[in-house]
Formats: sequence, structure tokens, C-alpha cells
Amino acid sequence: MNKEGIRIKNKRASFEFFLIEKFVAGIVLMGTEIKAIREGKANLNDSYCTFRDHELYVQALHISEYSYGTYNNHEPKRDRKLLLNFRELKKLSTKVKEKGFTIVPVTLFINEKGRAKLEIALAKGKHHYDKREDLKKKDSKREMDRYARY
Repeated sequence: MNKEGIRIKNKRASFEFFLIEKFVAGIVLMGTEIKAIREGKANLNDSYCTFRDHELYVQALHISEYSYGTYNNHEPKRDRKLLLNFRELKKLSTKVKEKGFTIVPVTLFINEKGRAKLEIALAKGKHHYDKREDLKKKDSKREMDRYARY
């Protein structure tokens, strides 16, 4: 797989949350972590972002250990710092302080320069009935596509 083709998605994020606004953030990684991401060995499920000392960190992002790494291999679920500009950080921190908002990682990808980027979204949690409505829409779309094929 070429390095531009790597795109790891958090499929549960759009099901569990209303994604209000998206941002693309750089991510601080060790050498073995970027090599593992290029192999496609990362998992965004159950990961979330938190503020610590006016800086944004992604937590519970699982990047498997690099297969050819030595004794200095990375820890799979360590907290990783996200790189955003000051205005974006301030906007996100004020929104997160409101009730019901959170920051969720949506996609992990490698850009054309070869750098790992994390697309994060300001999100608001869905209720159970919202999720049921989404499933109904998805099923009806699938039925329409099935009829359109024949």
C-alpha cells in the first residue's frame, strides 16, 4: 500500500455522535509509531481527546508495536499530543466546557508530505432514538440501491 493510501477511520464516531465541526491536527509520534501507521496497524475505536495544560492530547489511540522495532519500541496506548494553532485550540476548549460536547478522532491518515495527520471533530452525543433513525435511513438507502440495481 502506498503511503498516500493509508486512511484509518473511526466508523463508530459518526454513529455515536453528531459531528459538528472538523479539524485536521498534526500528531507527535515516535519513529516506530509512524512506521506502524504506514503498515496500517492503528485503531481509533474508543479513542478521545482531552485538554491538559492548554494542550490537546489524544488518549486510547492504539498503535500496534512496530514488528521490526527493538528494545526502544513504543507503548501502544500512550497519550499523544495534537498540534493545532492557538485559535483552533481556544475554540475547541470553550466548546468542550459546554455541556454535551466532546472531541472525537475521526480519521488517521498520512498526507502527501508523508506526515501523519489526525482528523478530529467537535461532537455532540446522540440519543438512542437518533441512532435508530440513522439505522432506518441506512436500511432504506440499501433497499433503494438494491432496487436500482435490478
